[in-house]
Formats: sequence, structure tokens, C-alpha cells
Amino acid sequence: MPDKKKLLITASTFPRWEGDTEPRFILDLAKNMTDEFDVTVLAPAAIGAKEKEDLEGVHVIRYHYFPIRKLETLCYPGAIVPRIKEKKARGLLVPFLMLSLKLKLNKIHKDYDIIHAHWLIPQGIAQSSYKTPYIVTGHGSDIASLNFQPMKSLKRKCLDRAAQVTVVSNYLKGKAEEITERRDIKVIPMGCDTTKFSPEFRQERYFGDDKKTVLFVGRLVTIKGVEYLIEAMKGVDARLVIVGEGPIKDDLKKNAEEAGIDAVFMGGKSHEELKVIYASSDVFVSPSITLPNGAQEGLGLVALEAMSSGVPVIGSRSGGIVEVIDDGNNGILFDEKNVNQLRKSIKAILSNESLSRKLRHQALIDVKRYDYKETAKRYKECYKEILH
Repeated sequence: MPDKKKLLITASTFPRWEGDTEPRFILDLAKNMTDEFDVTVLAPAAIGAKEKEDLEGVHVIRYHYFPIRKLETLCYPGAIVPRIKEKKARGLLVPFLMLSLKLKLNKIHKDYDIIHAHWLIPQGIAQSSYKTPYIVTGHGSDIASLNFQPMKSLKRKCLDRAAQVTVVSNYLKGKAEEITERRDIKVIPMGCDTTKFSPEFRQERYFGDDKKTVLFVGRLVTIKGVEYLIEAMKGVDARLVIVGEGPIKDDLKKNAEEAGIDAVFMGGKSHEELKVIYASSDVFVSPSITLPNGAQEGLGLVALEAMSSGVPVIGSRSGGIVEVIDDGNNGILFDEKNVNQLRKSIKAILSNESLSRKLRHQALIDVKRYDYKETAKRYKECYKEILH
């Protein structure tokens, strides 16, 4: 059998260690490539993480980006933009991150046959300086926001020089086409591991009693719209469970307290814990909003995980969420920030078992299209097209 082609995946969101609570969709995609490619992921260093290791068949290299290691706090936990919003001084680390990534790529890019840069900022922009053929994937605010100069020109260069550009939703394709003149951008949604999330993991009375449970999972940042979910829970006979960490956690706790609702903040959870939390809930809500700078939810992977877990899903008409939820068939959509619509939708699902059953049944069928095996298959086709 001929040697596998060498694939380098660059990303700024990646598990720091086995069982980490950080999003693992890049790892899940990467491990589904290993049957045909020798896969390495290049990610920023994190306090407590190894510089080199193998995770689930994927080689991992983590690069340092600041001389004082304990100050390498730009990327974890969470994502770069929320980390800066939480503490403005972290913005000073951005040039160091970009420079360190470029220096690392300068050393190793020739060792790989093809490179897949996830996010235009900083991975795609850094990669655009080198000749190794690359794919760049836009996930959300890396395309939809920060479109001022000179950033917009750097993004255009990144998109124009890429062998292939992909985005996770049609909404983002439109936004990318406002930056570049190329019209061959492919929409390939990030996937969901449908073998890991399933209704079979449901545990009755998991949250301590028989009270109905409304679930939110995600970073506790403004774009997620959690404050509107808290407001919508007024007058709903159910418990709100919030899973995640983020800079506005304390504000949201205060909101819940003032609203007088039964709210439980569980903090960050690993995928192993999440599969039970999802399946043991009665409704999942993704209440994302559009920020003043135009940023919206790229796709909403948590909604897919909930659907795969057999939980009825409610989502706002924001960004790529509308491409996942087929209103009235596999979930319910509501207008952004519309607390009354959201409240009615939650109550409808909690009080109508036949509606709940219908949404769950169709969601379990539809989510199969988003399985990581399908996503990996489409990316493999892109790679082979470029390599041949």
C-alpha cells in the first residue's frame, strides 16, 4: 500500500488533553481522515497541555506564542475573541500568536502535501504566505466580522490564494462572497458524531427529580443570547440547565436570580458527560443573536448534538441555525430576541407529547446528513481534487 499523503490541519480551538471540555469538532473531523491521510493538527499551546502527543490516531503539535508560558491565555478556555472581550490586555497577544504561527509554518509547511486551515483568522491568513496548497474553512465571526482595513485585505488574500474555500453554512458563503470575487466556495457543514450522541443515554431523574428540563449548551458570551432564554423561562414550569463557561456567567446568574427562575449553572462538561445531559433533557434551546458588528452563529453544532440525542430543538432565526432547523418538522424556529415566541415554543413542546415525538423523530433522521463520516468524505474529495 502506498504511503499516505501528509495532511496538516491548523486550528485555534482544539482539546488540550483527553476528556477536555473544549470543543472537539476539529479532532472528530481529523480522526475521520486517518484512514486515508497521515494527519497532524497544529494548535496553540495551552497551560498544562503537551507540546506533542497523539490523540485518537491524530498527531498533535502545539506551538508556543509568548516567552512567558503562564501568559499563553489567548485561546483557552473558549475562543480568541471572547477571551479578549473578557480581558482586553489579551489583545496584545494576537501579534505574538500570528507571528509564532507563521514562524512554525515556515519551518514545517514543506513537510506536508496539503494543509487545511480552520478559521481565516489567524490560521488562513498565516497560511496564505506559503506555497503549500491549502484549503481554508470559515466558521463564523472570522468571516462575518472584523471586515475593516487592513484585515479585510488580508482575508481577501487568504481566500484568493486558497486552492479551495469552504464555509459551514450558506449564510457564511454569502458573507465570504462580499470579501472575495471567487464564486467556487463550497458549503460543507461541520459534523456531529452520531455514534456518541444518542437517545439511549437518557437517564430519568438525572437532574434530581421529575421536573422538566430546558437545556442550553455553549460559551457564555453575548452572541449566544442566553439572557433572552432566561427571560423566556419566566412563567414556564421547568428547570433551566446551562452548561458552559464564559465571561458573562456571573451576569447571567444574576439575571436568573432576578427573574426568579429555577436555573442550574453546571459549568463546562466533557463530551462523555454531555451525551447524558443532552439525552436526559426535555427541550434544547439555541437562542443566538446578531451582534452589532454583524457577527452571527456560523452553524450551531450543539443543536446537531441535541438532535442526535433525541431532544426537541428550538433555535433562533440567526446565521446558520436556520439551515439546521426545519421549522415545524425537526425543530422550532423563533425570531431573534423574541422572548414571547420563545416562551410559547418551550411551553408547546413541554405540554404536547405528540409534537415533541414528531420533532424528535424527524431530527434523528435529518441529523444523519451531518455525521462526521459524511463531512470527512466531502473534505477528502476536496483534498484529492487538489492533490491530483
